[in-house]
Amino acid sequence: MRRTTVMPHWTRRKFLWRLSLAGGGCLTRVPNLPFWPKQNSVKSPSSLQTSARPLFEEVPSSTTGITWRHVNGRSPDYYLPETTGAGCAFLDYDNDGWMDIYLVNSGKCDFFAPSSPLSNALYRNNRDGTFTDVTKKAGVPGGGYGMGVAGGDYDGDGWPDLYVTQYGRSILYHNNGDGTFADVTQKAGVAAPGWASSAVWFDYDHDGRLDLFVCRFVDFDKSKNKFCGNEKTGERFYCIPRVYAPAASWLFHNNGDGTFTDVSAESGIAKALGKAWGVVATDVNNDGWMDLFVANDTVANFLFVNKHNGKFEDAALEAGVAYSQNGRERSGMGVDSADYDQDGWQDLFVTNVDQEMYSIYRNNHDLTFEDKAGSMGLGRLTRLMSGWGVKFFDYDNDGNVDLFIANGHPDDKIESHSSHIRYKEPLLLLHNNGRVLENVGTLAGPVFAESFAARGMAVGDFNNDGALDVLVAVNDGPPLLLENNAAAENHWLGLRLIGKKSNPDAIGATIMWQAGNLKRTRLKVGGGSYLSSHDPREVLGIGTRKKIDKLEVRWPHPSEHVETFTELPIDRYITIVEGSGIA
Repeated sequence: MRRTTVMPHWTRRKFLWRLSLAGGGCLTRVPNLPFWPKQNSVKSPSSLQTSARPLFEEVPSSTTGITWRHVNGRSPDYYLPETTGAGCAFLDYDNDGWMDIYLVNSGKCDFFAPSSPLSNALYRNNRDGTFTDVTKKAGVPGGGYGMGVAGGDYDGDGWPDLYVTQYGRSILYHNNGDGTFADVTQKAGVAAPGWASSAVWFDYDHDGRLDLFVCRFVDFDKSKNKFCGNEKTGERFYCIPRVYAPAASWLFHNNGDGTFTDVSAESGIAKALGKAWGVVATDVNNDGWMDLFVANDTVANFLFVNKHNGKFEDAALEAGVAYSQNGRERSGMGVDSADYDQDGWQDLFVTNVDQEMYSIYRNNHDLTFEDKAGSMGLGRLTRLMSGWGVKFFDYDNDGNVDLFIANGHPDDKIESHSSHIRYKEPLLLLHNNGRVLENVGTLAGPVFAESFAARGMAVGDFNNDGALDVLVAVNDGPPLLLENNAAAENHWLGLRLIGKKSNPDAIGATIMWQAGNLKRTRLKVGGGSYLSSHDPREVLGIGTRKKIDKLEVRWPHPSEHVETFTELPIDRYITIVEGSGIA
């Protein structure tokens, strides 16, 4: 394999696009679509229907050995945190090249005292489709009412660390590199007291170290719990967050010595009071600096644009992503970002609750966005649904980015006062065939015919076959591990990127690959989904093509170094170390 280095610049190809989305499992054709070049690798809808195996297949706990389940501690007083968890993660904690699994549970807090201790769970991948619970040995049980998790190598020692968000006090677990972790929260200064939800690692100031953004939900504790329900009968249900006061999220600057400084105020983050659930670090204006898109519940969403001087400016209102198209606040929960139409600019996605519809925001290239949910049919498809975990990824490795959404209503009594809404809802799978997005959930396997109280969702390749699998966290239930069977006929290359001058996880790196007439560009975003953390590797799909002609990696600031590779292998994972090539 060959490697060459060039100056840090390339021009992204832009394409005209038009996209349509069909609801209810129907596939629509849109005539005269100027889109991407014709691709022989695109699977037709008929091939989806006649596949011998489901596109995604639930792997039972009897096979995996994952016996853990989430407990929400539901009480007669209907405390709001009971309905919002939980999160999950794929990470390779022992650096053996296989994705392990971390699951977040609730636990003791001011309103909940479980009769028996509850614990988070770390499952080590046995490399044969089974997992072993190593939580106690590793020392990562949690210790409060857990919410989410974010994995990242904050000290650059080559081992992924874990930040666990909680209601009350969050935890930073440092990976000792010997199969164990140490709770370094107090030393690091990242406890984030309050109700923390999602978190993301990213390098906002280009010093080559991972900083930490932590979403904070409402100002809440047991003494502030409100009655919502029928005052005459005394029947309660979970409150809409509108009745609680907003709060400021946190931004922690990595000092490079194992400690962090809370820069929420001086960065401008603390000026924006919200009810934050999901966050993704992305570059919406192509200036090479990572921005933040934050979903808020019953208040305007945030789009924190990085101003290059340690400060952020909330541009959500001007960008058109703060409110619905009719100017109303919505119940934003999960978010993600990707260039789904391959025009060289990052687009945005956010899930909401029923009657509000989800939004897919196309980037207009001028720091404004257009919500295409209505014209694409996404609004009709999601009008009666409530979404949480969401992720753009190429599930069939045809080179086009698809979309997976985990759904479930937040109120477990919704069916008693609504005839159209259900508490448990189906998963959604949207396939991008290069011309349209198709709702293929009804064709994708039996698990899509079931319904769940799904919350967090992470993607990762647990069996190293190059097809990204899905982990779904279920409120008050066992998780779902879905094996991906959809990419068996297509080829791929998996990348593990290790930054040296740039941040260790290469968040913000740009990847370009070309295979014949297929040319794709991808930004390595930070975070995304809801309360969850993903496999840090990037899988580059090339369809039925049997060779990758060229691969370019543009490392993020402060490096901006570009490395070009040819004569690459396919259908395997490789590690690229910044400045050193393929390891």
